[in-house]
Amino acid sequence: MIVWINGAFGAGKSSTARELVDLIPNSTLYDPEVTGGGLRGLLPAKRLAEVEDYQDLPIWRRLVVDTAAALLAEVGGVLVVPMTLLRQEYRDEIFGGLAARRIDVRHVLLAPEETILRQRIDARSEDADPETDARVREWCHDHVAPYQAALDWLAADAYVVDTSTLTAPEAARSVADAVLGGHATPCGIVQTPEPTGETVAAGVLLFDEQDRFLLVDPTYKPGWEFPGGVVEPGEPPARAGMREVAEEIGLALDAVPRLLVVDWERPQPPGYGGLRLLFDGGTLGADDTARLHLPGAELRAWRFVTEEEAADLLPPVRYQRLRWALRARERGTVLNLEAGTPVG
Repeated sequence: MIVWINGAFGAGKSSTARELVDLIPNSTLYDPEVTGGGLRGLLPAKRLAEVEDYQDLPIWRRLVVDTAAALLAEVGGVLVVPMTLLRQEYRDEIFGGLAARRIDVRHVLLAPEETILRQRIDARSEDADPETDARVREWCHDHVAPYQAALDWLAADAYVVDTSTLTAPEAARSVADAVLGGHATPCGIVQTPEPTGETVAAGVLLFDEQDRFLLVDPTYKPGWEFPGGVVEPGEPPARAGMREVAEEIGLALDAVPRLLVVDWERPQPPGYGGLRLLFDGGTLGADDTARLHLPGAELRAWRFVTEEEAADLLPPVRYQRLRWALRARERGTVLNLEAGTPVG
């Protein structure tokens, strides 16, 4: 199990976490700041200069998952992780990666009132250099507004502890009671096992009466996606697409969808790649659209979009696959792609 302690910069996550490991049996502290610091010695200065925050580095998010899983495999028990996550897509990616390893995450939010939070930031002093302390305090103040903007999804996702009047030991006791008493329940990210080799996945394009197509927003990984998923052993790909549409958005397709593209996705560690198929699921009427519903643990939202709008929602290779699928639909043909590029 992981107890992930979230909150604004300066909310007291680290001090609470240090107290917490003494209250939860067989627990170990893992601070992802250490991983961020390690990257400063690993990545070229040019790459580091491209981001303002190491959380924006995909390698950091991947290493946090890998390190947490490796620590749990080594020491077992409970991992206490104090780390601010204000971007929901980063929470999705990290918690989804942990869920894929069958690791439960108890998400806890330390939430003092804003005036108390700012007072604590002003009183913060962790470095012998006054200039460094001043820069840290300024950084924390600058991130109060993004924290406030993220509170809606944070409060809905996490077990909230109001620490306005609590010391770090008292906050740790509240968190420990919530975890050990079962009040801080496992985060509802879908637990999709990580592949151990190449996979075949089937996606289905569903259109509305304006010829826009449906995309869904998974909770367990960044970026939007087509309805669909991995083809199970012995399952026909088109039928897998139909099954996934029924499971994901509650629609039972009347006919087997028509194949539009076969795309080979190259292996890109830690992914294994494989075949990605896109099918034409036809046009949904107003009654069909009214029946759409989402499983809360797996998908956050759905929307119909145009090809132009999809460019801002889909990863580049997936967008290329979409573009050629739409061209195949227009021409009434099937296209063979390699990494999003037609061949043959």
